[in-house]
Amino acid sequence: MTQPTWTTALPDWQGRIVRGESMVPGKPLFDTPAQIALKVFKELKLVDVIGSPKIGDVTRQWVYDFVMAIFGAYDPIAKKRLIKEFFLLISKKNSKSTLAAGIMMTALILNVRQSCELAIIAPTKEVANNSFLPMRDMIRADAELSAMFNISEHTKTITHLGTNATLKVIAAENDSVAGLKATYVLIDELWVFGKRQGADSMLREAKGGLASRPEGFVIYLTTMSNESPAGVMKEKLDYARMVRDGEVHDPEFLGALYEFPRLMLDKQKHLNPKWWYITNPNLGASVDESYLLSDYRKAKVAPEKSVLQDFMAKHLNVEIGISLRANRWAAAEFWATAGRAFTLDELIERCEVITMGGDGGGLDDLLGCAVLGRLPDIKAVIDDETGVRHEVKEWLVWGRAWCHPIALERRKQDEPRYRDFESDGDLVIVDKVGDDTAEFASIARRIYDSGKLDRIGLDPLGVGGIVDDLLAVGIPQDKIIGISQGFKISGYQKTCERKIASGDMHHANQPIMAWCVGNARVLVKGSGTMLSKAESGSGKIDPVIAMLNAVALMSENPTVKNLDIDSYVSNVVIG
Repeated sequence: MTQPTWTTALPDWQGRIVRGESMVPGKPLFDTPAQIALKVFKELKLVDVIGSPKIGDVTRQWVYDFVMAIFGAYDPIAKKRLIKEFFLLISKKNSKSTLAAGIMMTALILNVRQSCELAIIAPTKEVANNSFLPMRDMIRADAELSAMFNISEHTKTITHLGTNATLKVIAAENDSVAGLKATYVLIDELWVFGKRQGADSMLREAKGGLASRPEGFVIYLTTMSNESPAGVMKEKLDYARMVRDGEVHDPEFLGALYEFPRLMLDKQKHLNPKWWYITNPNLGASVDESYLLSDYRKAKVAPEKSVLQDFMAKHLNVEIGISLRANRWAAAEFWATAGRAFTLDELIERCEVITMGGDGGGLDDLLGCAVLGRLPDIKAVIDDETGVRHEVKEWLVWGRAWCHPIALERRKQDEPRYRDFESDGDLVIVDKVGDDTAEFASIARRIYDSGKLDRIGLDPLGVGGIVDDLLAVGIPQDKIIGISQGFKISGYQKTCERKIASGDMHHANQPIMAWCVGNARVLVKGSGTMLSKAESGSGKIDPVIAMLNAVALMSENPTVKNLDIDSYVSNVVIG
C-alpha cells in the first residue's frame, strides 16, 4: 500500500465555518479503519439522553468527521498512526465529554495490544466524572459490552477482559500521572491545565508512552479559557492555529477549531445570535438556543462586565485579551484598540522626547519598566460637540519586567503566564539579584545616549538599588525623580486613561502589559481614587504603575535639555 501524502492545514477555514462545513481537513487517510471505528462509535448508547439512543441516532456529522480523522489516520499495514496529535476547540455544552467517552471506548474496544494503557486526564474530579460516568453507562446498557469489560468505580478504571487493557480516568490534581505509559491519551479541558504550574511537564510525562507505541494518539479537548490563555493552553492553541492556517507544516498534528473569524469579531457579529452556530455545531441538539439567549440577556445587564466576558469565552469561544472585572481601570476597556506594532528601538528613533518609569522590584515581585515617548508630529482633533480644534502629539509606551525565580515559586498560579511572557521577550527571569536593576539602567542609558531622555520617575519609597545602578551607568542625579504614589498619582491615572481612550496614546501590543492592565482595580476613598491589584492578591500591576510614573513626567510637556553631544556621538554615531 502506498503511503498517502496529506496536509492538516485548512487555509479556507473561515469560509467553511461560516457555511457550516467540516473543520476537519480532507478525508480519512485510511477509509477501512475509519469506517470500522465509526461503526463501533455509533453503536454506543447515551444513557443520559431520554430514551438512551445510540450515538449514531442523534449525533451530527461534525462529530463523525473528527472520529474518522482520528481512527482513519491508522495505517493497518505499517501498524502506525500517521496523525498522532488532535486538538478540538469547541464551545461549552457541545457534548465534549460525551465525545471523549465515546472516542476512548472505541479505542479500548478496537485495541489489540495486550495490557495496553489508555487514559483520560482531567483537571478535577468533577471533570473526570463527566467522562467516566458516560463510559460506565455505555457498558451497562449493552449486554455484549458488559461481558467484555470490568468496571472499577473506585479507581475509575475500565478493564478489557480479553486483552487486559485498561482505560483509566485520572483527576490530575497532584502527581497522579507519574509513571503513566499510555498508548492512547485524551486530555480534557486543557484551558484549566494552562493555569497550573508544571502542567507542561506533567502532560509530557503522560504522553511518554507514545514514543514506543506507534499506533497511539493524544487528543486535546477544550473550551476557551475564561481568562487570557496561558501556559500549555496558549501553546497548543497558538500552534493549532498556525498549522490550520498553513503557517507551520505538521502533518502529524490536526486541529479542529470552532471559533469566529477575526473579521467577524472586529465587526461584532459574534454578538448576533444568528451566527452562534459557528462555535456551537450542536446548536439545536445538545445546545439549547433558548438557554443561550436567556444567559446572554442576563450577562448583558450584569453589574460586572466579566459576566458577559465569561459568556463570550465559554459559549462563543471568544478569546479574552484583557480581563474586565469589577472596579476595573477605565483604560482597560480601550486598551486593545490602542495597540500598535513597534519595538523599543523604533520608539526611540521616532519620538522627540522620552520619559521612563519604574516600579516594584521585591524578590517575590516584578520590577516594572515603562518607556514613554512623544511623537513630534502634531495631530489636529476636532471636538464633535463644540467644534473646537485641539492640537495634540501622540504618545507611545513600551514595557518590560523582571523577576527572580522566587517570584515563580511563591506565585505558582502565575508561573505558566510568566513563562509565556518570558517567551515573548517582555519578562526577564534573572538568577542573580541586581541583574534586573542593572538591565533597567542599561535601557535608561540607551535612551540617554540618544539625547531624548527627559527624566526617570520612580517610587521614592521603593527605589532600592535602581538609583545606584542608574548613577553607575552615567545617568545624572537630576534625571531621577521621585513620583508620589497612592492617591497622589490619581491625576496621572486619569490623564493616561483619557489619552488611551481618545486614541492619542498607543502601546506596543505586549501581552504582559495587557495582563497587568486587566489586573488593575480602582479603589475609591472619599473623593480620591488609586490603582491597586485585585483583592485576591493574584496578578501584578507593577509595569502599569511604572507607566503612570512615566506619564507623570510626560504630562509636564518636557523638552529635551542638556544634550550630551560628546556622549551621543561616542555611543550612537560611532557605536
